[in-house]
Amino acid sequence: MVLISVLFLLIRSLIVPRITLVAENLALRQQLAVLNRKIHRPQLRRRDRFFWVILSQLWKHWRQVLVIVKPETVIKWHRQGFRIYWRWKSNVPVGRPKIDKEIRELIEKMSRENPLWGVPRIQAELRLLGFDLAESTVAKYRVRGRTSPSQTWKTFLANHAKQIAAVDFFTVPTITFRNL
Repeated sequence: MVLISVLFLLIRSLIVPRITLVAENLALRQQLAVLNRKIHRPQLRRRDRFFWVILSQLWKHWRQVLVIVKPETVIKWHRQGFRIYWRWKSNVPVGRPKIDKEIRELIEKMSRENPLWGVPRIQAELRLLGFDLAESTVAKYRVRGRTSPSQTWKTFLANHAKQIAAVDFFTVPTITFRNL
């Protein structure tokens, strides 16, 4: 039995190219290293995943020796790595473009000096100055006053007390149900 297996390995080594045997040996050794770790369930580290992604690109028979994970998983890792690479390569900033500090300070100053101006008015004034900003951007950097822009009822009544005092709220209904 041992003689047959040795003979088989000898014939196989003559037929199969050396690089294929080396790749297969590397793949099997890497899986053994993962399985020999002192963990109940083998945990694949980032370097293990990287190894399989690289091996899948260099060796076409990598699926035959893969035992501890599914080949679809290795392909998924490769796709994730590809996405990460192109995200880094394109280096596109995420989110809204940054607003210059001068424009932010101008919005704050306009809203502080003109507390009755709302967001659309500030946006219109900025557009006249040559800054085309969204309404949400102006609202984000606008300073909100502590008091409401319109007067309260208490202030209204205090300001118009004399005019209100001149009005008579007392009515008398007559027998014919008319008001005096």
